[in-house]
Amino acid sequence: MDIEKQTAGIWTAYGAHQLTVCPDLPEIERWDWGIADTAPGLESLGDVKGLRVLDLGSGLGRHAARLAALGAEVTAVDASSTQHERAVTRYPSTPGLRFVCADAVAHLQDAAPYDLIYSVNGVPYLDPHRLLPALANAIRPGGRLVFSALHTNSAGAGPSTAVAPRPENLRLPATTLDHPVHMWVLTPQLWEDLLTGHGLAVDRVTAIDAPQPDNSASYRLYEVRRPQRVPSRPRTSTPPPPHAAVGVGVIIQSPDGVLLGQHRRGTWELPGGSVEPGETFAEAAVRELHEEADLVAAAHDTIVLGTLLDRVGDVVRVTVPVLVTRWSGLPQQSEEAIGSWRVWPLDALPQPLFVPSAQCLTAWDPTLLIDHPPAGFQAYTDACHA
Repeated sequence: MDIEKQTAGIWTAYGAHQLTVCPDLPEIERWDWGIADTAPGLESLGDVKGLRVLDLGSGLGRHAARLAALGAEVTAVDASSTQHERAVTRYPSTPGLRFVCADAVAHLQDAAPYDLIYSVNGVPYLDPHRLLPALANAIRPGGRLVFSALHTNSAGAGPSTAVAPRPENLRLPATTLDHPVHMWVLTPQLWEDLLTGHGLAVDRVTAIDAPQPDNSASYRLYEVRRPQRVPSRPRTSTPPPPHAAVGVGVIIQSPDGVLLGQHRRGTWELPGGSVEPGETFAEAAVRELHEEADLVAAAHDTIVLGTLLDRVGDVVRVTVPVLVTRWSGLPQQSEEAIGSWRVWPLDALPQPLFVPSAQCLTAWDPTLLIDHPPAGFQAYTDACHA
């Protein structure tokens, strides 16, 4: 941010100088993206009539005024107070044109989404890690971003291969003095990685080279689109450290009570266990019921009652009580750790009960006289079938 402020200060000093000398600059007739008399030009923006448009780093405002004359509703943003003053003085009441003096990121974070955002060489002065998150959300789905960025400077230094600012000499318009600034001069691949990482799609990258054989200066024009569909960021391929356990407790009720089995540790438990990747709670309940007690049920014959949230040390424990309404078979000893299956009357439950099983039972029937550590229970109000 300090680097960006220093650059804005240089533009502010330049703007103050230009306010003093009042140069007579013509309106823009031929649009370029950094090097005069080069293509592409205005056609890169397409038809702007009726669009809500943002000019980032608008300076004197001549580009913005050109688009307003073509029927766009243009907001022109610049962080330099003197550049803003020059623009307002030159275009005090142009229809469809509004000037804002603000930090670009602050404006993007507060503004309603734009149909088109463009910048003539302004983007590389801003930290992309700060700019792009705000920029991506400031473009409406289906909208476009078009910007030019320095690729090779006049001394022949090509783009950086790391996302970091580097010193450049800024020669301001109508002057012969160079000003040291820092810019993010990146390879097209780095720009594309940054843009796609923030949910944008790069449609085209165009090289713009200086026509003079002794001038190495080169720019790249990026034509970018925000997809119509809102993407979600892919998870990292590195698994997170274990900090949560998710399981189900399966409630099998008969007229004589509920089914419980004795674990080899001595506790009495409901059928149940961990939810496997890709399973619904109902599917996990049906699988665990068959694996542990050899009972067969279908997912559509279950009712997922809600979620219990508990904590054991540093591990968050989520337990989901699932009521099975229809099943077949008789409980059998399996290779699992639980056996001695039997139906226990609700008014004479065995002890000790496994804590998650006790929590599931009282979530299902709060009138049961069971003591256990408290757990937050979020009931599914409609007792929806999974």
